Amino acid sequence: MIAAKMLIDGAWVDSRGARIEVINPARGEVIGTVPVATPEDIDEALRAAKSALPDWSGRPPAQRAAVLNRIAAVIAERAEDLGRQMTAEQGKPVNEAVGEISKLADTFAFYAEEATRVHGEIIPNTSNAYQSLVTYEPVGVIAAITPWNYPAELIGWKLAAGLAAGCTLVIKPPELTPLCPLAIMACLQEAGLPPGVANMVTGSGARVGQRLIESPLVDKIAFTGSSAVGLHIQQSIKDIKSLSLELGGNSPLIVTAKADLEAAVKGAVRRSFRNCGQICIAVNRIYVAEPVYDAFLEKFAATADALVVDDGLDNPAADLGALCSQEPLGKTEAHLADAVDKGARLICGGAPPEGAKFESGFFFRPTAVADCTHDMLVMTQETFGPLVGIAPFATLKDAVRLANDTPYGLAAYAYTKDLDEMRYLSRHLDYGSVAVNTVDPGIINAPYGGRKQSGIGVEHGRDGLFEYLHAKHIRVCFDEDAIS
Repeated sequence: MIAAKMLIDGAWVDSRGARIEVINPARGEVIGTVPVATPEDIDEALRAAKSALPDWSGRPPAQRAAVLNRIAAVIAERAEDLGRQMTAEQGKPVNEAVGEISKLADTFAFYAEEATRVHGEIIPNTSNAYQSLVTYEPVGVIAAITPWNYPAELIGWKLAAGLAAGCTLVIKPPELTPLCPLAIMACLQEAGLPPGVANMVTGSGARVGQRLIESPLVDKIAFTGSSAVGLHIQQSIKDIKSLSLELGGNSPLIVTAKADLEAAVKGAVRRSFRNCGQICIAVNRIYVAEPVYDAFLEKFAATADALVVDDGLDNPAADLGALCSQEPLGKTEAHLADAVDKGARLICGGAPPEGAKFESGFFFRPTAVADCTHDMLVMTQETFGPLVGIAPFATLKDAVRLANDTPYGLAAYAYTKDLDEMRYLSRHLDYGSVAVNTVDPGIINAPYGGRKQSGIGVEHGRDGLFEYLHAKHIRVCFDEDAIS
C-alpha cells in the first residue's frame, strides 16, 4: 500500500485534507492513497513556481537542456518500475505501459535539443535607421491538467516542452492514476531539477483543477481531456491567459476498394482496441468500400477475436488489460446496446471475458458492430472503450462526408494504395492529423492538435515548444549622424 505525498517547492508534503484511494482496475483492490490538496496547498505550489521562474527562465538554454537530458536518462533507467506502477492503477498491460514510459523519456530528450534551437530573427524596416529584433521569452507559470488514459506521456508533452521553454509548472495528475505521475516527479528531483520549477498537487478536477484555472498566478493552462471539461475551463477563466486544449475525438477510418486489406485490418484492430480504446485518437468508426466490405468484416472479426485480454500485471504481453474504471466500461455497454437496438449486427466480442479472474475487474472483450448508421451513438459519440462501429460506403465522396459528419476533428485514418485517393482523402478530411496506410498519426517532432471541438493549440514538435513562448518585438532606431 502506497501512502503518497505531493511535491511542492522541492519537498514531499502531505495535506490537511482527505485522501483518495487508488484502485487496481483489474483486481478491484486498493493499492494506495494520495492527498486531496487544500486551497492553501495549491496556492503554495503556485507561489513556489512563481518564485522559481526568474532563475529557471534566466538560465541559458544549454543549461536547461542538460537537466532535461538527465531527466530522460533517469526515466529510461526506471522504465520497468514506472511501467508496472502504471499498469497497477491504469490497467494497460506492462509491456504497453513500459513503452509509454520510453516515449516519455524520448520526449524529454527531444525537447532538450529543441531548447537550444529557439532562434529569434532580425527584420529589415523601410528605413536603415530602424531595425526590428524578434525574440522569444517563456510564458510564465503553467497549470497542467492531465488525464488518466496516458498518465505519463501526456504529462511529458506539457512538462518537457514547458521546461525547455523556461517555464515553471504546477501539475494536477489524474485522480484515477496519480501514483505513476508522482513517481515521475521523483525522477525529476533525482535528475537535479531545482525546487519549485515543477510541482504536483493531487485531488479532483472540480476542486484542485478549478483553483488552478482561476488563479491569477497562472499564465497559461495546458489541458488534455474531454471536450465538455475543456469548454468548462474556457468559460471559467477569470482573466486573460494562454490556453492549450487537447480534447476528445471521434476518429474515422476509411478503407477503400484499393486498400491492402490485410494491412487495413491489422491497423484497424490495433487502433480500435489499443489501451482498450481509451485514447482520444482511437478508431471509433470504420467506413469500408462496398466491394470489400464483407471480406473486411470477416477478417476484422477473426483478428479481434484472437486478441488476448488479461490482467496486465500477470500477463505483460496481453493485447488488452482492464478498462480504467466503471465509467468507460458503462459507456461501452450503453453504446453497444444502443447500436444493436437500432439494427447493428454484432460481429465479435460483446461481453466480458469468461473466468473467475475477470469478475473483480473492469474487463470487456474487443467488440465490433456492423451495418451501422449515424443515428447510433457508436458512430456519433466518442465511446472511449473497446467498441467500434463499421459501415459500408458507395463512393469516396460519401465516405468523406460521413467521416466529417462530427463536431470533432482530432485524427482520421485511411487505407488505399491509389495516389489519387490518397491526395483526395488527405485534402478533404477535416482533421488536425490524417494518417494514410498507418494508424500512428503522431510523432514527437511534428505538430499534433485538433480542430473544431477537439481543441486549440498543438503539442509535439517545435510548434509544441512555441506554445510555451511569447514573441517580443524590439524595434531600435539608430542615429548614424552621431558617428563622427
